[in-house]
Amino acid sequence: MRTIVITGGTDGMGAALARHYLAAGDRVVVIGRSRAKFDALSASNAAFIAADLSLVQDSRRAIDQLRQEHDRIDALVLAASFIRQRRHVTTEGHEASWSLFFLSKYLFVTGLADLLTAADKPVVVNTAVPGARADAIDFDDLEMADGFTFRRSNAHQRRANELLGILATKQNPALSYITWGPTRLVRTSFAGEVGTGMKVAAAIMAPLLGQRAEDAVRPIIGLIDTPTPGRAAYRGAKPRPLTVGAHDEQDAARLGTGVEANI
Repeated sequence: MRTIVITGGTDGMGAALARHYLAAGDRVVVIGRSRAKFDALSASNAAFIAADLSLVQDSRRAIDQLRQEHDRIDALVLAASFIRQRRHVTTEGHEASWSLFFLSKYLFVTGLADLLTAADKPVVVNTAVPGARADAIDFDDLEMADGFTFRRSNAHQRRANELLGILATKQNPALSYITWGPTRLVRTSFAGEVGTGMKVAAAIMAPLLGQRAEDAVRPIIGLIDTPTPGRAAYRGAKPRPLTVGAHDEQDAARLGTGVEANI
């Protein structure tokens, strides 16, 4: 029996993956904010950890619990999402989108590294859409105190998650680390603090053009079930080229040093 850990596993694509692996007989750990949504999964071989992953302390608490209760993690799916169009600072003093979409992922990947190493074919699927420019990160302002825009923040996080794969696979060459995004809209509840325009677009476009979460995650299931060591990027089932910068190794190390100094 494999152990599958899914952040954001109470809704959308995360919940679709949880249902699939529970039906397959795997042990699934769901991390999310809603106990009620978890209970709707109705499976005895599932465990729930309540956490707001925009808070570093909640991420660390969840990681500690996973380490206490498991000696191996076969697959780690990082799918938690909450969209904010404006800069927001958490009670801990971190920019909320950076904290949710990168700091939590950094903590899970590094904090669970030995449990992933203990698996025969470990895999991390990071639902950070690949393809951000190599220069998308401002290393002198990781939390974007100056010049924040939704577009810059999104590219900033996505590139950081690609660089995280360099750190993760350097530590564990057997690890499959995948940055992944769907090919098109997914029909799911829209969690976030956004303007009217984005709300209306999501409400209209997703039902018309979006795919079911169960269909969207099929490529992820294939990547988890037949992992290949090393880094890779996908949109749906289609491989995408990894972004290559002039100083990727140095940038990854600089990112890790900057994060460790501030959490």
